[in-house]
Amino acid sequence: MFLELKAQATSILKDAIQKAGLEIEDSELYFETSSYADLASRAAFRLAGLYKQNPKELATRIVSAVEIPDGSYIGEVSASGPYINFHASRLYLDRTVTTVLEKEEKFGCGAPKDKILLEHTSANPNGPLHVGHIRNSIIGDTLARILRRAGYNVEVQYYVNDMGRQIAVVSWACERFELDLSKKPDSAIADVYIKANVELDKNPEYVKEIDALMEKVEVGDVRTIDSFNNAVSLAISGIKETLLRLNVVHDKFVNESTFLKSGAVHDIVERIKATGRTKTDKGALVVDLSDYGFKKTLVIQRSNGTSLYTTRDLAYHEWKAGQVDRIIDVFGADHKLISGQLRATLNAIGIKEPEVVIFEFVSLPEGSMSTRRGQFISADDLFDRVTEAALEQVETRRPETSCEFKKQVAEMVGIGAVRYDIVRVSPEKSTVFNWKEALDFEKQGAPYIQYSHARACSILEKAKEEAAWDPSAKIEPSLLVEDTEIDLIKKMALFDSIIDLAARELKPHVLAIYARELADAFNQFYRFVPVIAAEDEKTRVSRLALVNCARIVLANSLDTLGIAAPESM
Repeated sequence: MFLELKAQATSILKDAIQKAGLEIEDSELYFETSSYADLASRAAFRLAGLYKQNPKELATRIVSAVEIPDGSYIGEVSASGPYINFHASRLYLDRTVTTVLEKEEKFGCGAPKDKILLEHTSANPNGPLHVGHIRNSIIGDTLARILRRAGYNVEVQYYVNDMGRQIAVVSWACERFELDLSKKPDSAIADVYIKANVELDKNPEYVKEIDALMEKVEVGDVRTIDSFNNAVSLAISGIKETLLRLNVVHDKFVNESTFLKSGAVHDIVERIKATGRTKTDKGALVVDLSDYGFKKTLVIQRSNGTSLYTTRDLAYHEWKAGQVDRIIDVFGADHKLISGQLRATLNAIGIKEPEVVIFEFVSLPEGSMSTRRGQFISADDLFDRVTEAALEQVETRRPETSCEFKKQVAEMVGIGAVRYDIVRVSPEKSTVFNWKEALDFEKQGAPYIQYSHARACSILEKAKEEAAWDPSAKIEPSLLVEDTEIDLIKKMALFDSIIDLAARELKPHVLAIYARELADAFNQFYRFVPVIAAEDEKTRVSRLALVNCARIVLANSLDTLGIAAPESM
């Protein structure tokens, strides 16, 4: 709804500027939200520079030329100093309510757009996902959900490292140590991987065995490949379980060895050589990217002729580029250099570059994590800890409910708290996940938003039981005139523009912040305005319809964040 309001404001402003005898580019209309209006334009500032006139006088002149067409979502346009303010009409408010009720779960969805291939998580299969990994998963999955709601056709992939050095160590470890298959498979893999690294640190001569395994895989040794595959399959099966619990789903798991077997790695190395950028450095083949601003060269082939993860990643990106309109990668800050080098190399050989979302790391109050050293808290352990704490809260708040209900709500609240607390922070900022704060209902995190949705459901259910509400009854949105009612309607109307902004800028935290503000607006409305207790029947029906609207948009927001929307808590 807000996108249409902005489109109408743009058209009205452009016409008024033209009628005032002025010219300006669309990109220089400079719209922004304001506490004084629904939309404000700083166009007069730009025009003042172009025409050497007073911006305040220009704003007044433009407003005097404004003509608002009949049936517009713009009700009034005024000048406030150099700003041109746009105020929504009553039609905009009424249409927002009716549109939410008509579209329900489709409210906020954009028109069909391009196809995107989004890669995220892609953690090495040498153990379970830990907290450091799941920020990647949560950002990536939320972005995919946002992009789909914005209208994009999104395919999500996990790029599986099934032949690098770490996997060689895992394979070597599986041969040397007994796997405890009573454990979750990725945890069993982590146990032997940690033991193997202790052995390798004690006896550096074993490194030659690891190198030999990598060479065997590169030349297609069947037994070694099978050994790698078995280890990777075990780890990935456990990782998939963890992701599913986190409500994260990938459409495809693509093995990097695919591109070695197909010859794509060899082909891309030859094409890079043909650019004249390669040279030999201590026996290794490296790429000079100094003209792209990289002092450090990119190694694409070891001195023994074997490929690197980066080389295979280049081939993977060429394959992706041939299938979709856009490629998006979600990487941790430690990939900042390599992702830049990857993009530069692809550009040098004329292959579509990925858009890269770099995120800073998340940690626990306990500190940083390392699978190699065995110093980590697995995501599974974290989820168990959080849901156990959530269960305690549910038992305190709802002692009369069944055990099944309590466990179900605790899982929804616990996982929701993890997802929300991690995604609410802008990707480029590091964050510490404090599970106690994340579960605090008063802190306005996921439990607060989920509770707001459950409250809306409860109000509607109670109204039905008391025969105070018929969902099919005709409503009169024009009766919703209280300040908190109007604030809630305007906040709901913003949903499509929030999705649009988050999709354009690849910033999922924008939606997280909006969901909290929407819950705030709903709770303020319910606090100050009687709903079921409203004496006038038409007003009561309209206010219940507004509660239903809030329920719908809260549910849509939570769903797009990958968080469950419980009907009761």
